[in-house]
Amino acid sequence: MTSKAAGPTPPDKLTPPQRTMPVVNTVTAADITDSLKAGFSDFLARPIMSGFFGLFYAVFGLLLVWSLVWLGKIWMIIPAVVGFPLVAPFAAAGLYEMSRRLQAGEDFGWSEILTVMANQRKREMGWMAFVTLFVFWVWIYQVRLWLAIILQNASFSDFDGFLNTVFFTPQGWAFLAVGTCVGAFLSAVLFSVTVVAMPLLLDRDTDFVTAMLTSLRVVAESPVVMLGWAAIISVTMLLSLVPAFLGLVFTLPILGHTTWHLYQRAVQPEASAGP
Repeated sequence: MTSKAAGPTPPDKLTPPQRTMPVVNTVTAADITDSLKAGFSDFLARPIMSGFFGLFYAVFGLLLVWSLVWLGKIWMIIPAVVGFPLVAPFAAAGLYEMSRRLQAGEDFGWSEILTVMANQRKREMGWMAFVTLFVFWVWIYQVRLWLAIILQNASFSDFDGFLNTVFFTPQGWAFLAVGTCVGAFLSAVLFSVTVVAMPLLLDRDTDFVTAMLTSLRVVAESPVVMLGWAAIISVTMLLSLVPAFLGLVFTLPILGHTTWHLYQRAVQPEASAGP
């Protein structure tokens, strides 16, 4: 009679442990004000490094416009410029890390910040970049769709002709009205799923779906205040585009630093999260 060799006892539960959802707080207007002050303070603490991220973003915007002119895609210039701020949350990842280290009193240089940014490709931040760029692509596509439907009989061979058609014809006004409504909806959706998702992914080891759901919960918890913050971001970013994108050198870093501090107020620390 042979005896069976005793093997390892299988675990009782084969399912992985469930991650807990972060606990969100109610955001007030005072939180927005205090976060703006803290963000401006972070900018002043490291103005050259902060300004670099704003300058990089501005140069990318200028290259985007130049590429459209070179390719002869005149009609895409306005929607591309207006939709360009949609990708700003992803571009501000380095600013979030700077604010995190400044808040913790840690010393850092270029190598530490750039290394953290490079390492994000191995984490869930890449998926958030995909979500952001996908919404930007939808924005460009829907502009092209409404352009074909509403301005199908219009003719414009240069940028001045396009501006004249859009701003001084009834068809152009209809195009602007529809495009603005659709763009506002897409911007609200993207803001809601990213407002604290990016800094959350940088701060904690969590998945991008949890980060987006947490961001949605923050907006749902304080809809008026958060939509007010969205309006501040939108107006500031659009005004920054006017002087050849150069305003972004200052406004993008300040808004990026501010977003980190707002995230700190909107989401409770991990140790304080409930079971």
